[in-house]
Amino acid sequence: MSRIFGKVAQNGYVVRDIRSAMDHWVELGIGPWFYMGRVEMDWFRHRGSEEKPELSIALANSGDLQIELIQQRNDAPSMYKEFIDAGHEGLQHMSYWSDDYQALYDRVLELGFKVGQEGCIGGERGRFAYLDTETTPGTVIEISDVSGPKGMFFEHVRSEADNWDGSDPIRELIPDP
Repeated sequence: MSRIFGKVAQNGYVVRDIRSAMDHWVELGIGPWFYMGRVEMDWFRHRGSEEKPELSIALANSGDLQIELIQQRNDAPSMYKEFIDAGHEGLQHMSYWSDDYQALYDRVLELGFKVGQEGCIGGERGRFAYLDTETTPGTVIEISDVSGPKGMFFEHVRSEADNWDGSDPIRELIPDP
């Protein structure tokens, strides 16, 4: 457990082929996957500039740890694109969740962390920020607000994993673009 961030709630994997990645995890017994072929963001900034990355995201849980798969489908600047362009694929970030996002956000800035990218999904309580902490692949830190609907959805994903019998392994919420 981090004395700054709390416990890791999610491991985020940036992949080139999200469908193949979901299939791989299903073979490992992880699921069900909640798949969104195109995620709509309220806003997104990469290194201070407004951008519009087109993302496909899939979520599943292994116990309390959420697994997130991300495939970027355009060339908009983002830390996901930087990761892939550097020749990496796989674990890109660890995410810490907070019910008091603004307090955590302010604290990490006071401690000297820099924001690499940030955005919002699903309204004001859907904010997230990726801190520019990567020294080796997989060490980016994300902080995410789970005080609103996003947190309720994450709890649903965890609950479904707890009772998953292997059927209906990929649940498409938003189809591919």
